[in-house]
Amino acid sequence: MIDVGAKKDTKRIAKAQAYIKLNPVIVGLIGANKIPKGNVLEAARFAGILAAKNTAGLLPLCHNLPLNYVGVEFKTDKSGVLINTEARCTGKTGVEMEALLAASVAALTIYDMCKMFAQDLEISEVFLLEKSGGKSGLYLRKGKKQ
Repeated sequence: MIDVGAKKDTKRIAKAQAYIKLNPVIVGLIGANKIPKGNVLEAARFAGILAAKNTAGLLPLCHNLPLNYVGVEFKTDKSGVLINTEARCTGKTGVEMEALLAASVAALTIYDMCKMFAQDLEISEVFLLEKSGGKSGLYLRKGKKQ
Protein backbone atom coordinates (compact mmCIF):
# COMPACT_ATOMS: atom_id res chain seq x y z
CA MET A 1 0.00 0.00 0.00
CA ILE A 2 1.27 3.47 -0.71
CA ASP A 3 1.53 6.09 2.02
CA VAL A 4 -1.22 8.69 1.63
CA GLY A 5 -0.71 10.19 5.09
CA ALA A 6 0.62 13.52 3.82
CA LYS A 7 -2.28 14.05 1.41
CA LYS A 8 -5.12 16.40 2.33
CA ASP A 9 -8.64 15.10 2.85
CA THR A 10 -10.85 16.14 -0.04
CA LYS A 11 -14.34 15.22 -1.15
CA ARG A 12 -14.03 12.25 -3.51
CA ILE A 13 -16.72 10.99 -5.89
CA ALA A 14 -16.52 8.16 -8.41
CA LYS A 15 -19.13 6.77 -10.78
CA ALA A 16 -18.86 3.48 -12.62
CA GLN A 17 -20.98 1.19 -14.73
CA ALA A 18 -21.38 -2.41 -15.81
CA TYR A 19 -23.76 -4.00 -18.29
CA ILE A 20 -25.14 -7.53 -18.13
CA LYS A 21 -26.49 -8.92 -21.37
CA LEU A 22 -29.49 -11.15 -20.81
CA ASN A 23 -32.34 -12.04 -23.15
CA PRO A 24 -35.85 -10.57 -23.41
CA VAL A 25 -37.42 -13.47 -21.50
CA ILE A 26 -35.10 -13.01 -18.51
CA VAL A 27 -35.52 -9.22 -18.60
CA GLY A 28 -39.30 -9.79 -18.50
CA LEU A 29 -38.99 -12.17 -15.56
CA ILE A 30 -36.89 -9.63 -13.67
CA GLY A 31 -39.43 -6.87 -14.38
CA ALA A 32 -42.32 -9.08 -13.23
CA ASN A 33 -40.35 -10.16 -10.14
CA LYS A 34 -40.71 -13.81 -11.23
CA ILE A 35 -37.13 -14.99 -10.67
CA PRO A 36 -37.30 -17.87 -8.13
CA LYS A 37 -34.39 -16.53 -6.06
CA GLY A 38 -36.27 -13.27 -5.38
CA ASN A 39 -36.12 -9.61 -6.36
CA VAL A 40 -33.06 -9.50 -8.61
CA LEU A 41 -32.45 -5.77 -8.69
CA GLU A 42 -32.85 -5.25 -4.96
CA ALA A 43 -30.51 -8.17 -4.23
CA ALA A 44 -28.01 -6.72 -6.72
CA ARG A 45 -28.32 -3.26 -5.13
CA PHE A 46 -27.53 -4.62 -1.67
CA ALA A 47 -24.69 -6.77 -3.03
CA GLY A 48 -23.14 -3.76 -4.78
CA ILE A 49 -23.34 -1.62 -1.66
CA LEU A 50 -21.87 -4.39 0.48
CA ALA A 51 -19.05 -4.90 -2.03
CA ALA A 52 -18.15 -1.21 -1.99
CA LYS A 53 -18.06 -1.23 1.81
CA ASN A 54 -15.67 -4.22 1.74
CA THR A 55 -13.35 -3.15 -1.08
CA ALA A 56 -10.24 -2.96 1.09
CA GLY A 57 -10.82 -6.54 2.25
CA LEU A 58 -11.07 -7.82 -1.33
CA LEU A 59 -8.42 -5.80 -3.15
CA PRO A 60 -5.16 -6.25 -1.24
CA LEU A 61 -3.56 -2.84 -1.87
CA CYS A 62 -6.67 -0.68 -1.49
CA HIS A 63 -6.99 1.71 1.42
CA ASN A 64 -9.95 1.32 3.76
CA LEU A 65 -12.11 4.39 3.12
CA PRO A 66 -14.81 5.99 5.26
CA LEU A 67 -17.61 5.93 2.70
CA ASN A 68 -20.28 8.60 3.02
CA TYR A 69 -22.52 7.20 0.29
CA VAL A 70 -22.85 4.29 -2.12
CA GLY A 71 -25.61 4.21 -4.72
CA VAL A 72 -26.52 1.49 -7.20
CA GLU A 73 -29.10 2.15 -9.93
CA PHE A 74 -30.41 0.05 -12.81
CA LYS A 75 -31.78 0.68 -16.29
CA THR A 76 -33.25 -2.30 -18.07
CA ASP A 77 -33.65 -2.62 -21.80
CA LYS A 78 -34.84 -5.55 -23.90
CA SER A 79 -31.40 -7.19 -23.90
CA GLY A 80 -30.07 -6.58 -20.41
CA VAL A 81 -29.44 -4.33 -17.43
CA LEU A 82 -27.18 -1.28 -17.22
CA ILE A 83 -25.80 -0.80 -13.72
CA ASN A 84 -24.64 2.64 -12.58
CA THR A 85 -22.88 3.10 -9.27
CA GLU A 86 -21.60 6.03 -7.27
CA ALA A 87 -19.31 6.10 -4.25
CA ARG A 88 -18.48 9.17 -2.14
CA CYS A 89 -16.15 9.86 0.73
CA THR A 90 -14.00 12.58 2.22
CA GLY A 91 -10.50 11.20 2.35
CA LYS A 92 -6.93 11.07 1.13
CA THR A 93 -7.45 8.74 -1.83
CA GLY A 94 -10.11 8.13 -4.46
CA VAL A 95 -13.16 5.88 -4.42
CA GLU A 96 -12.85 4.54 -7.96
CA MET A 97 -12.32 0.95 -6.84
CA GLU A 98 -15.37 1.09 -4.57
CA ALA A 99 -17.59 2.28 -7.44
CA LEU A 100 -16.12 -0.29 -9.86
CA LEU A 101 -16.45 -3.15 -7.39
CA ALA A 102 -20.06 -2.18 -6.63
CA ALA A 103 -20.90 -2.31 -10.36
CA SER A 104 -19.07 -5.60 -10.86
CA VAL A 105 -20.64 -7.38 -7.89
CA ALA A 106 -24.11 -6.08 -8.74
CA ALA A 107 -23.67 -7.57 -12.24
CA LEU A 108 -22.40 -10.85 -10.81
CA THR A 109 -25.42 -11.00 -8.50
CA ILE A 110 -27.78 -10.58 -11.43
CA TYR A 111 -25.83 -13.30 -13.25
CA ASP A 112 -26.11 -15.66 -10.29
CA MET A 113 -29.83 -15.09 -9.88
CA CYS A 114 -30.60 -15.55 -13.59
CA LYS A 115 -28.16 -18.26 -14.68
CA MET A 116 -30.82 -20.98 -14.31
CA PHE A 117 -32.55 -19.58 -17.40
CA ALA A 118 -29.58 -19.31 -19.78
CA GLN A 119 -25.87 -20.02 -19.92
CA ASP A 120 -24.94 -17.24 -22.36
CA LEU A 121 -25.25 -14.31 -19.95
CA GLU A 122 -22.47 -11.79 -20.45
CA ILE A 123 -21.03 -9.06 -18.22
CA SER A 124 -19.31 -6.26 -20.11
CA GLU A 125 -18.66 -2.54 -20.21
CA VAL A 126 -17.28 -2.33 -16.68
CA PHE A 127 -15.52 0.99 -16.42
CA LEU A 128 -15.11 4.26 -14.57
CA LEU A 129 -17.51 6.93 -15.85
CA GLU A 130 -16.18 9.84 -13.84
CA LYS A 131 -14.27 10.83 -10.76
CA SER A 132 -13.59 14.04 -8.90
CA GLY A 133 -11.55 15.18 -5.96
CA GLY A 134 -7.90 15.01 -5.13
CA LYS A 135 -4.83 16.21 -6.95
CA SER A 136 -5.74 14.82 -10.38
CA GLY A 137 -9.08 16.64 -10.43
CA LEU A 138 -12.05 15.80 -12.63
CA TYR A 139 -12.15 12.85 -15.03
CA LEU A 140 -15.10 12.28 -17.39
CA ARG A 141 -15.12 9.26 -19.69
CA LYS A 142 -15.90 10.11 -23.30
CA GLY A 143 -18.72 8.24 -25.01
CA LYS A 144 -20.26 6.83 -21.85
CA LYS A 145 -23.44 4.76 -22.19
CA GLN A 146 -26.47 6.18 -20.39
